[in-house]
Amino acid sequence: FPCYPLVAVFFSSRRYVAGGQCKSTAKLDGKVVIITGANTGIGKETARDLARRGKVILACRDIAKGEAAANEIRAETGNQQVIVKKMDLADTKSIREFAENVLAEEKELHILINNAGVMLCPYSKTADGFEMHLGVNHLGHFLLTFLLLERLKQSAPARIVNVSSLAHHGGRIRFHDLHGEKSYNRGLAYCHSKLANVLFTRELARRLQGKSPNGAGFTANSLHPGSVCSELVRHSVIMTWLWRVFSFFLKTPREGAQTSVYCAVAEELDSVTGQYFSDCQPAYVSPRGRDDETAKQLWRVSCELLGIQWD
Repeated sequence: FPCYPLVAVFFSSRRYVAGGQCKSTAKLDGKVVIITGANTGIGKETARDLARRGKVILACRDIAKGEAAANEIRAETGNQQVIVKKMDLADTKSIREFAENVLAEEKELHILINNAGVMLCPYSKTADGFEMHLGVNHLGHFLLTFLLLERLKQSAPARIVNVSSLAHHGGRIRFHDLHGEKSYNRGLAYCHSKLANVLFTRELARRLQGKSPNGAGFTANSLHPGSVCSELVRHSVIMTWLWRVFSFFLKTPREGAQTSVYCAVAEELDSVTGQYFSDCQPAYVSPRGRDDETAKQLWRVSCELLGIQWD
C-alpha cells in the first residue's frame, strides 16, 4: 500500500518532535512536591505525573483554574493529596503569604519545581515595580526558593528544578536597565529572564553544596522543556497563530513536561547539581549562562531588589 511510507514518516517525525521521555518509576511516598503555574500546560502535566507518585501542591494565581486542574488530576490518579494554594508571582506579598501557609502546614518539603512563567508580555510591571518577565520568571521564583529553602534543607534529599528555556541563548543580564525602562523588546525580555533562571540555578547549586544538615543530596538543576504547544504565547497574536499552524512540530504539554519530571525524580540525578537539561539529558549552556561572575552579581542585585539577605 503506497500510503504506508507516509504513515511511517509521520510517526517517525512525531517521535522526534516528542523528544526524550522520563523512564523513572520512582515513587514519592511520604514526599511533598510544589509546582508553580500548575493549572495549565507543562505545569499541569508535571503535576499529573507526580500525583501518581506522591503529594503535590499546585501553586496557582487563578484558584478556580487551579481547582479545576486538581479535580481532573485527582479523578485520573486517585490521589486525593493534590492541593491548590494561591500564589501570584507578580506580587511578593502573595509569594510570602503562600510560603508562610506552606511552612505552617507542611513539616517536610522535598521537591520545588519553579515552572510558572510569562512570555512576550507588552511592557508592564509587577506589583513591586519589576519588569514583568524579570519579576515573574526570575525574581518571584528567587524569593519563593529563599523562603522555602530551610524546609527543603531539613527534608533532604531534596531537589529544586527551574524551568528555563533554549531562549536563554539570546539573553543577557542588562544590569544598567534590568527593568527595561530605557529600552524594551518583549522577545528579548523573555530571553533575559530565562538566562537569569540558568544563572540563578548555577549560583544556587554552588551555594548549596554541602549545606544539607543530614548530609543527604540537595540539588538544583534547570531545563529547557522544548517548544511546547501551550498558553505561554497568549500575549502574541502572531505566535499564537504560528503555534496553531505548526502544532505538528511542537511538543504536547505532556511531552514538554518530561524533562521537568526527569529532573524531579530520576535516580541517576541524586547527586547531579548545577546542570542544564533538555530532552532528559544534559544540554549545552550558552557562554553567558556559564559566567560565574555575572551569576554572583545577579544574586546580589536580586537580593537587593527583594530586600532580603541570602548569604
